[in-house]
Amino acid sequence: MAKLDKNFALPTKGFVQWPVGTGDSTTICVTDEIVTQVDLHHLAASENDDDPHTPIVDRLIALLPKVGKRPYLATFVLTHPDEDHCLGFKELLSGVDIGELWFSPRIFREYKKDLCDDALAFREEAVRRVRKTIKNKGDVVSGDRVRIIGYDDLLKEDEYKDFPRGCFSVPGHELFELDGVDLAESFRVFLHGPFKDSSEGERNDCSIAMQIRLEVEGGQSFIMLLGDHCYPTVKKIFEYSDDADVQWNVFVAPHHCSKSVMYWKDSGAETATLRQDVLDLIEGAAHKLGYIVASSEPIPTSNQSGDNPPHARAKARYQEIAPTDFLCTQEHGGEEQPVPIVWEATKNGLVYVSPSKKTAKKEAASLTSAATFARGSEGPPATRVGFGARE
Repeated sequence: MAKLDKNFALPTKGFVQWPVGTGDSTTICVTDEIVTQVDLHHLAASENDDDPHTPIVDRLIALLPKVGKRPYLATFVLTHPDEDHCLGFKELLSGVDIGELWFSPRIFREYKKDLCDDALAFREEAVRRVRKTIKNKGDVVSGDRVRIIGYDDLLKEDEYKDFPRGCFSVPGHELFELDGVDLAESFRVFLHGPFKDSSEGERNDCSIAMQIRLEVEGGQSFIMLLGDHCYPTVKKIFEYSDDADVQWNVFVAPHHCSKSVMYWKDSGAETATLRQDVLDLIEGAAHKLGYIVASSEPIPTSNQSGDNPPHARAKARYQEIAPTDFLCTQEHGGEEQPVPIVWEATKNGLVYVSPSKKTAKKEAASLTSAATFARGSEGPPATRVGFGARE
């Protein structure tokens, strides 16, 4: 299995991107005791000694803070119930105490035959928590907490109509709490999706999309996590949102560096064409210190038509707009033995922890200045449109 330095520890406050193949596993460290995991991709092969993928469930069990004798994860966020975002959840649930689950109501709409075993395990646990939350009118404790994110008419049905509004969030909402702990002084989530008009569309279009901000003594660090969304939704997010809600230091390339973010075929068109407008919007929201990350296997030098992500064309476009660097999780530190990508949130902003030396070199820059706009984009309008209105 992928080796981890014996001295490796999760940052007290920061972001970790794990080399788990083409799949998402992002760890958000808010305090020593409050850690959030966004998606999970634990490959069975990663447990073999010669495999380059991180056995993410094993790592979390070993590295998470302990409450009593059990590892404790404050919140697990499932962006959407595809296997490359929830593989290993059943094992994680058995080995870790998870305070709170976040997910979109799409999980309840899926037919059981359309879900992998781990998605079914997630659904079963989500249903248990939702029923308990309804029964207790939202008065539940860690281990039973749940938050549903996104619109869906299903929530009007008899089974869910009494679900507490305080446990429900939609795009445009801010969240400052994890597993009942108020973290407003150092943590914020701004929800961008899923949109109301996507609730019955493709599963990828129902992904939870969000910006996460960590703050240390006034220094702010940002990560954008947009699940498996593609061009129309990504463009909509950046066009309709306030500048502050889309700025980023780390931009995780949606759908594992898929070209569908910037190459799109309109209805009736024969081929997909480059949409420079969305690249300009993404670049315009970047801080001076900014990394674009492909959560994927090593990116090929070219692709055949119909290839799944990662896509070489997408990498090339991202390299053109990344302020600091473009990174691939399964290439980070070397393809034979990749290592996690680690950023620390500090009072001076985000710090990338380089794996290149025994004593990790830290590259830092103040991130308290306004976002730079390297191309011609004038940024999103100040007035929210449609989905963006806060309640």
